[in-house]
Amino acid sequence: MTIEKEYSTKLSVDGITIDQRDIEMLDAIDQYGSMHKAADALGRSYARLQNRVVEIEDAVGTITERQRGGSGGGGTKLTQTARELRQQFDRHEAELDGVAQVTESVFTGTVRDRSGELATVDTDIGSVLALVPDGATEAQITVRSDAVVLTDPDEAPQTDGTSLRNQFTGTVDGIEPGDAVVRVSVQLGADSTIQALITKASSDRLALEPERTITVSFKATAARAISIESDPLE
Repeated sequence: MTIEKEYSTKLSVDGITIDQRDIEMLDAIDQYGSMHKAADALGRSYARLQNRVVEIEDAVGTITERQRGGSGGGGTKLTQTARELRQQFDRHEAELDGVAQVTESVFTGTVRDRSGELATVDTDIGSVLALVPDGATEAQITVRSDAVVLTDPDEAPQTDGTSLRNQFTGTVDGIEPGDAVVRVSVQLGADSTIQALITKASSDRLALEPERTITVSFKATAARAISIESDPLE
Protein backbone atom coordinates (compact mmCIF):
# COMPACT_ATOMS: atom_id res chain seq x y z
CA MET A 1 0.00 0.00 0.00
CA THR A 2 1.32 3.39 -1.00
CA ILE A 3 0.35 6.44 1.00
CA GLU A 4 1.01 9.88 -0.39
CA LYS A 5 0.47 13.18 1.38
CA GLU A 6 -1.54 15.69 -0.58
CA TYR A 7 -2.15 19.31 0.33
CA SER A 8 -4.54 21.84 -1.12
CA THR A 9 -4.50 25.56 -0.53
CA LYS A 10 -7.41 26.90 1.51
CA LEU A 11 -8.05 30.09 3.42
CA SER A 12 -10.48 30.27 6.32
CA VAL A 13 -12.15 33.60 7.12
CA ASP A 14 -14.93 33.85 9.72
CA GLY A 15 -16.09 30.30 9.09
CA ILE A 16 -15.93 30.58 5.28
CA THR A 17 -13.38 28.37 3.51
CA ILE A 18 -11.96 29.85 0.32
CA ASP A 19 -10.42 27.33 -2.07
CA GLN A 20 -9.12 27.04 -5.63
CA ARG A 21 -12.63 27.07 -7.11
CA ASP A 22 -13.29 30.44 -5.50
CA ILE A 23 -10.04 31.86 -6.90
CA GLU A 24 -10.96 30.53 -10.34
CA MET A 25 -14.30 32.32 -9.95
CA LEU A 26 -12.57 35.61 -9.14
CA ASP A 27 -10.20 35.14 -12.06
CA ALA A 28 -13.12 34.54 -14.42
CA ILE A 29 -15.00 37.61 -13.20
CA ASP A 30 -11.83 39.65 -13.64
CA GLN A 31 -11.21 38.24 -17.13
CA TYR A 32 -14.72 38.58 -18.53
CA GLY A 33 -15.94 41.60 -16.57
CA SER A 34 -19.29 39.91 -16.15
CA MET A 35 -20.84 37.54 -13.61
CA HIS A 36 -22.95 35.88 -16.31
CA LYS A 37 -19.97 35.31 -18.64
CA ALA A 38 -17.85 34.07 -15.75
CA ALA A 39 -20.54 31.55 -14.80
CA ASP A 40 -20.80 30.32 -18.42
CA ALA A 41 -17.02 29.98 -18.74
CA LEU A 42 -16.81 27.98 -15.52
CA GLY A 43 -19.83 25.82 -16.33
CA ARG A 44 -21.67 26.97 -13.22
CA SER A 45 -25.10 28.48 -12.82
CA TYR A 46 -25.29 32.25 -12.41
CA ALA A 47 -27.39 31.86 -9.26
CA ARG A 48 -24.84 29.56 -7.61
CA LEU A 49 -21.95 31.84 -8.54
CA GLN A 50 -23.78 34.90 -7.22
CA ASN A 51 -24.64 33.10 -3.98
CA ARG A 52 -21.00 32.17 -3.51
CA VAL A 53 -19.94 35.80 -4.00
CA VAL A 54 -22.41 36.84 -1.30
CA GLU A 55 -21.10 34.15 1.09
CA ILE A 56 -17.51 35.34 0.66
CA GLU A 57 -18.52 39.00 0.99
CA ASP A 58 -20.22 38.26 4.31
CA ALA A 59 -16.81 37.15 5.59
CA VAL A 60 -14.28 39.49 3.94
CA GLY A 61 -16.26 42.49 2.66
CA THR A 62 -17.16 43.61 -0.85
CA ILE A 63 -15.28 41.70 -3.57
CA THR A 64 -17.18 42.85 -6.67
CA GLU A 65 -18.38 46.20 -7.95
CA ARG A 66 -21.12 46.69 -10.48
CA GLN A 67 -20.36 49.10 -13.34
CA ARG A 68 -23.37 50.53 -15.12
CA GLY A 69 -23.73 52.07 -18.56
CA GLY A 70 -20.88 53.53 -20.54
CA SER A 71 -19.64 52.56 -23.98
CA GLY A 72 -19.10 48.97 -22.87
CA GLY A 73 -22.57 48.59 -21.43
CA GLY A 74 -21.43 48.11 -17.84
CA GLY A 75 -20.27 44.95 -16.12
CA THR A 76 -18.64 43.69 -12.93
CA LYS A 77 -15.12 44.23 -11.69
CA LEU A 78 -13.14 43.02 -8.69
CA THR A 79 -12.48 45.26 -5.71
CA GLN A 80 -9.09 45.74 -4.08
CA THR A 81 -10.27 43.37 -1.32
CA ALA A 82 -10.74 40.62 -3.91
CA ARG A 83 -7.31 41.25 -5.43
CA GLU A 84 -5.63 41.11 -2.03
CA LEU A 85 -7.52 37.89 -1.29
CA ARG A 86 -6.15 36.37 -4.50
CA GLN A 87 -2.63 37.49 -3.62
CA GLN A 88 -2.90 36.01 -0.13
CA PHE A 89 -4.12 32.72 -1.62
CA ASP A 90 -1.19 32.71 -4.07
CA ARG A 91 1.32 33.34 -1.28
CA HIS A 92 -0.15 30.53 0.81
CA GLU A 93 -0.02 28.18 -2.18
CA ALA A 94 3.62 29.04 -2.70
CA GLU A 95 4.36 28.33 0.97
CA LEU A 96 2.87 24.84 0.61
CA ASP A 97 5.17 23.98 -2.26
CA GLY A 98 8.03 22.35 -0.39
CA VAL A 99 10.16 22.14 -3.53
CA ALA A 100 10.45 25.87 -3.85
CA GLN A 101 13.42 27.39 -2.04
CA VAL A 102 12.77 30.76 -0.44
CA THR A 103 15.49 33.33 -1.09
CA GLU A 104 16.20 36.71 0.45
CA SER A 105 16.93 40.05 -1.19
CA VAL A 106 19.31 42.34 0.67
CA PHE A 107 19.40 46.16 0.64
CA THR A 108 21.71 48.46 2.60
CA GLY A 109 20.97 52.03 3.58
CA THR A 110 20.88 54.86 6.07
CA VAL A 111 18.23 54.99 8.79
CA ARG A 112 16.35 58.27 9.12
CA ASP A 113 12.78 58.57 10.45
CA ARG A 114 11.73 56.18 13.21
CA SER A 115 8.35 55.32 14.74
CA GLY A 116 8.63 52.65 17.40
CA GLU A 117 10.09 49.45 15.95
CA LEU A 118 9.69 50.72 12.40
CA ALA A 119 12.07 53.07 10.62
CA THR A 120 12.56 54.43 7.12
CA VAL A 121 15.82 53.35 5.50
CA ASP A 122 17.16 55.13 2.41
CA THR A 123 18.48 52.44 0.05
CA ASP A 124 19.48 52.11 -3.61
CA ILE A 125 15.90 51.16 -4.51
CA GLY A 126 14.36 54.04 -2.55
CA SER A 127 12.97 54.52 0.95
CA VAL A 128 12.05 51.25 2.66
CA LEU A 129 9.91 51.05 5.80
CA ALA A 130 11.32 48.21 7.88
CA LEU A 131 11.77 46.69 11.32
CA VAL A 132 15.06 48.26 12.47
CA PRO A 133 16.96 47.69 15.75
CA ASP A 134 17.09 50.59 18.21
CA GLY A 135 20.08 52.87 17.77
CA ALA A 136 20.96 51.72 14.25
CA THR A 137 22.03 54.45 11.82
CA GLU A 138 23.17 52.14 9.01
CA ALA A 139 21.19 48.97 8.33
CA GLN A 140 21.05 45.92 6.11
CA ILE A 141 17.50 44.91 5.16
CA THR A 142 16.44 41.42 4.08
CA VAL A 143 13.14 40.64 2.33
CA ARG A 144 12.03 37.02 1.81
CA SER A 145 10.92 36.18 -1.73
CA ASP A 146 7.67 34.62 -0.47
CA ALA A 147 6.72 37.95 1.16
CA VAL A 148 6.94 39.92 -2.11
CA VAL A 149 3.72 40.67 -4.02
CA LEU A 150 3.71 41.42 -7.75
CA THR A 151 0.91 43.39 -9.39
CA ASP A 152 0.20 45.14 -12.64
CA PRO A 153 1.12 48.83 -12.19
CA ASP A 154 -2.44 49.85 -13.14
CA GLU A 155 -3.82 47.64 -10.33
CA ALA A 156 -1.26 48.44 -7.63
CA PRO A 157 -2.93 49.22 -4.27
CA GLN A 158 -2.56 52.64 -2.67
CA THR A 159 0.06 52.36 0.07
CA ASP A 160 -2.13 54.30 2.52
CA GLY A 161 -4.99 51.83 2.04
CA THR A 162 -3.13 48.54 2.42
CA SER A 163 -0.63 46.83 4.71
CA LEU A 164 1.79 46.66 1.76
CA ARG A 165 3.56 49.86 2.77
CA ASN A 166 6.61 49.34 0.55
CA GLN A 167 5.94 49.67 -3.16
CA PHE A 168 8.32 50.02 -6.11
CA THR A 169 8.03 49.72 -9.87
CA GLY A 170 10.64 47.90 -11.95
CA THR A 171 11.08 45.53 -14.87
CA VAL A 172 11.14 41.74 -14.93
CA ASP A 173 14.77 40.68 -15.17
CA GLY A 174 14.46 36.91 -14.97
CA ILE A 175 11.89 34.12 -14.65
CA GLU A 176 12.56 30.61 -13.32
CA PRO A 177 9.40 28.52 -13.81
CA GLY A 178 8.60 25.43 -11.77
CA ASP A 179 5.71 22.99 -11.74
CA ALA A 180 3.61 25.08 -9.36
CA VAL A 181 5.64 28.16 -8.46
CA VAL A 182 7.74 30.68 -10.34
CA ARG A 183 10.77 32.60 -9.12
CA VAL A 184 10.85 36.11 -10.55
CA SER A 185 13.70 38.61 -10.43
CA VAL A 186 12.70 42.27 -10.78
CA GLN A 187 15.19 45.03 -11.58
CA LEU A 188 14.50 48.02 -9.33
CA GLY A 189 17.60 50.10 -9.99
CA ALA A 190 20.83 50.12 -11.95
CA ASP A 191 22.40 47.53 -9.62
CA SER A 192 19.49 46.34 -7.47
CA THR A 193 17.06 43.48 -7.93
CA ILE A 194 14.46 41.83 -5.73
CA GLN A 195 13.31 38.21 -5.83
CA ALA A 196 9.66 37.15 -5.69
CA LEU A 197 8.21 33.66 -5.33
CA ILE A 198 4.71 33.42 -6.82
CA THR A 199 2.41 30.71 -8.11
CA LYS A 200 2.35 29.73 -11.76
CA ALA A 201 -1.30 30.83 -11.91
CA SER A 202 -0.32 34.29 -10.69
CA SER A 203 2.53 34.45 -13.21
CA ASP A 204 0.17 33.53 -16.04
CA ARG A 205 -2.41 36.05 -14.85
CA LEU A 206 0.20 38.82 -14.90
CA ALA A 207 1.54 37.65 -18.30
CA LEU A 208 5.07 37.90 -16.94
CA GLU A 209 7.92 38.10 -19.41
CA PRO A 210 11.37 39.77 -19.48
CA GLU A 211 11.27 43.58 -19.58
CA ARG A 212 7.61 43.69 -18.49
CA THR A 213 6.95 46.61 -16.14
CA ILE A 214 5.70 45.34 -12.79
CA THR A 215 4.97 46.73 -9.33
CA VAL A 216 6.65 45.12 -6.32
CA SER A 217 5.08 45.42 -2.86
CA PHE A 218 5.85 44.04 0.60
CA LYS A 219 4.87 44.76 4.19
CA ALA A 220 7.03 46.78 6.55
CA THR A 221 7.08 43.77 8.90
CA ALA A 222 8.48 41.64 6.04
CA ALA A 223 11.50 43.94 5.75
CA ARG A 224 13.80 43.06 8.65
CA ALA A 225 17.03 44.95 9.27
CA ILE A 226 20.23 44.43 11.21
CA SER A 227 22.62 47.16 12.25
CA ILE A 228 25.85 47.41 10.26
CA GLU A 229 27.52 50.13 12.34
CA SER A 230 31.26 50.56 11.84
CA ASP A 231 33.69 50.20 14.70
CA PRO A 232 34.10 53.76 16.09
CA LEU A 233 37.88 53.16 16.40
CA GLU A 234 38.27 52.46 12.71
